Formats: sequence, structure tokens, C-alpha cells
Amino acid sequence: MLIPLAHESLKGRRWPYISIVIIALNLVVFLGTHWRLEDESHKLADVKLHILLLAAAHPDVQTTPEVQQLIAGVQRSNPKLFARMASANRRPEDLWDLQMHDWDSAEVNAQMEALAQQLADLQRDSILERYAFIPNKHPLASYVTAGFLHGGWLHLIFNMWFLWLAGSVLEDAWGRLIYPLFYLLAGAVALLVHAGVFSGSIVPVLGASGAVAGLMGAFLVRFAKTRIKLLLFLWLGFRPYLHRFSAPAYAVLPVWFVTQLFWALLTGSGGGVAYWAHIGGFVFGVGGALALRATGIEHKMDQAIEAQVSWTADPRIVKASEFIAQNQPEPAIAELKQVLQEEPDLLDAHDLLLQAYWRKQDFQAHKETLATLCRLHVKARELEVAWRNYEEYCSAGGENLPSATWLELSRYLETQQNWERAAVEYEKLAEGYPSDRASLSALISAARINLKKLNRREEAVRLYRQADASPIPHLDWDAAIQAGLKEATAPGLASPSASAPLDKAPVSKL
Repeated sequence: MLIPLAHESLKGRRWPYISIVIIALNLVVFLGTHWRLEDESHKLADVKLHILLLAAAHPDVQTTPEVQQLIAGVQRSNPKLFARMASANRRPEDLWDLQMHDWDSAEVNAQMEALAQQLADLQRDSILERYAFIPNKHPLASYVTAGFLHGGWLHLIFNMWFLWLAGSVLEDAWGRLIYPLFYLLAGAVALLVHAGVFSGSIVPVLGASGAVAGLMGAFLVRFAKTRIKLLLFLWLGFRPYLHRFSAPAYAVLPVWFVTQLFWALLTGSGGGVAYWAHIGGFVFGVGGALALRATGIEHKMDQAIEAQVSWTADPRIVKASEFIAQNQPEPAIAELKQVLQEEPDLLDAHDLLLQAYWRKQDFQAHKETLATLCRLHVKARELEVAWRNYEEYCSAGGENLPSATWLELSRYLETQQNWERAAVEYEKLAEGYPSDRASLSALISAARINLKKLNRREEAVRLYRQADASPIPHLDWDAAIQAGLKEATAPGLASPSASAPLDKAPVSKL
């Protein structure tokens, strides 16, 4: 299973109130309906099955127009299923099914009348029949209402999480009018495609996944290069395997689309998932986003939103940005330094200052600003951005970051399973700050990685001994150091040359 965790563009200019409202509505509707949906679906399915079995076995039975519509829909959408129901050699579904073959025409008509009445009674108060999307009926309102019904907690949670990841940034890009209209239209088109493929189906369709697929298609167009953080979850034997990695939207989303197409062609009308609705929604999302861009509507909405939010920016930030655009770095730096005297940790000011120093060719100040940005992004838990800042800092000749920042970045590398680089950074940190308590933690971490992940016993022993000999008080870490030394020097382990070094984490693809 591949689960999206986040992406680089989650921060918007305004709170995504429409996305929040849509999610809240879905949650409220779910809490008010889920306890009835399962019971309704079983009762309706049972009555409909008996109607179809009776009609297949006794083609001349008298029916109401509503029941005849039900029977005709199944005959049209799934003729093989109806033919199997009519076969005398099939296995009976229940005792009723076994007995009804021997009934005379009067009993058959009486039973059909009773079943028709049961169906009418159930449909009268049924949430599924009134608000879910049923291809052989599909009243106009169900194109909207079906998208707010869900069949279970996991169905709801996954749909709402995907909606938040794709929808919140599209709302920021398109505004609070275009975005909800696009969302509702995507859901309606998704259901229309499903109805086109399964025109006579009597199976209710519910859930927001068609509309969410539309948002995913639009996200592919609007944020194609945005990197999506993913979690690969697998069961290998009796043990779970977890691997986190990131990939650009233009790689992830087309693979998801092809997967949906594969399952749609493989499962046909079965499987319990409306794959064709996902496909229809996604294609609409791609086409709709391209149309919004081509017509200039997207650009106009973006300008309107920018005009609404730009007043919140510090005028000195705006002025500095204009100076940089005019290639006047010195007055820009003066404006930004005034801002930073009042707000030392303001990221926007440091980002602009970085550009200004680069234009001025003040490389030392540029390098120092990179170190500051690295620290601020670590503080904000934006570790992927902080790591990019650090790599640029190293390329500019930077050596030692503040120890706390450096330690957090090294730990981030561990979460990415980049063991080789993590071990290197831990050791560099220990060398850069030999008298800092963080160096002990770095040495122990580097030793642990060399021993357990890279299978380098000699390196692990060297680092554990270096930590043990450190003049920094380390009674609280002594047990870990001694245990590591014991494991690293234990006989019978594979030699370091027996395993190739692990240069980087394995990358799984969707």
C-alpha cells in the first residue's frame, strides 16, 4: 500500500476554508448516516435479489413499472448475470429460491406483489435510494448528494486526506468560487462516466473519490513538479515493512491513474470500487485545469487572491522585493535588516536577503544566511527544505552549522534511510564540536548506523571507543556505548567485506 503523507506546496496564502467545510460536511453526514447504510444495503440487496430471481425463473410474472425498470436495468447492464439467474442448473441462493421454482402463476404473482411492496417501503425512507447514485435511476440531486456519503471510516478518512492534500492548494490557487464549483462538477462527471459504463446497474455508488480524483488530475497540471512524500507499507511474511520516500507529482499521479485503469479493465462491474468514476474524475480534472489555464481564468483568480492578501505583507518586505527585481541589492538589504531587527526569525525576510546578497556577490553573507535559513526551517519542522539549504550551504563552502540544527538534519537523514550520508554527517558534527554534548550523541548514532545498517564493524568500534574516551561526562550514555562495543566486537558476525555498503535507501515506485 502506498500512502501520501504530505507535499511541498501545502502552505497557502490563506486558510483553505472551503476544503475545511467540505471535509466537515462529509464527517457530519457520515456520523448521521453510517449506522443506517449497512443495514439498508443488506435489506435492499436481499429484496432486489429475490425480485430478480423470481423474474428470471418466471418471465411472465406481473410487475409494477418500478420493478420492471429494475429488471430491465440488470438485463441491459449484466445480461450474463441475469442468464445465470434464469438457469435451472444453478445453485439455489436460499430456501426461498429453491421453493419458488415450483410455484404456480398465482403464487408467483402474489410473491412478486409482496416483494414490490417491500421494495417500495424500503425505498421510501432509504438513504441509499434517495441520496446515493444509482446508474439505472440517477436523479439529478444524487450527482451531488452521493459525494457526501461514505460506507465506512477508512473510506471516509482516505477520501478526506486526499481531498486535503490536493484541494487545499487548489483552493489557494483558484479561489473560493472556482474551486468548490470545480470539485462538485468533477464529482458529477465522475458519476456520469460510471453511469455510461454501467448504464443499467442497480448498485448504489457513494463517496467523494470521483470528485477527489478530479482534484488529483488538476493537481497534476497545476503542481506537476511538486514532490509528494509517500509511505510504502507492505507485509513481508509476518513483519511490516515501511519505507518513506518522495517523488514528483508528474511521476506519482500518472502511475495512480494507470493503476485505476488496469483495475477497471480487470474487474469490470465487480470489485466494489467505482474505478471508472475515478478515471472520469481524473480526466476531467486534467482537462478542466488545462482549460482554466488556457482561458486565463486561473491567472485572473491568482491575481485577485494576491491583491486580497498582499496588504498583510510588511511594506518594507514589498519594497525590498521591488529593489531586488530592479537589481538594487544594497537598499533591499537595508530594508530587510530593519525588518529583521524587529522579527529576527521572519523567513520571508531571510529568503529575500539571500537573493540580495547573491546579487551583491557578498558570498560570505550569502553563506551565513543559508545557515540561518537552515536553522529556521529545522525549527519549523520543514526538514526537507532545511536539507536543501544545508546542501547549498556546503556547496558555498560552509562547514559547521549550529550543533542542534546539524543534529536534527542528521536525524532527518535517518528517517529517509540515507544511512551512508547520515553516518558521515554525524561524524562531521562530532569533529566540528568535540566539546559539545551533541557530539557524543552524534558519535553513538554514527557507530550504531555503521554497525547495524552498513555492516562496518571496525568503524563502529572506532566510533564507540571515541565516544567512550570523550572528556564530556556521559554516565547516562555509558550503558549504550558498552553495549554497542560488545555487539561490534562479538565473534561470529559477518565481516565488513561480506556485504556491499549501502549507499542510499532503496527507492520503491508506484
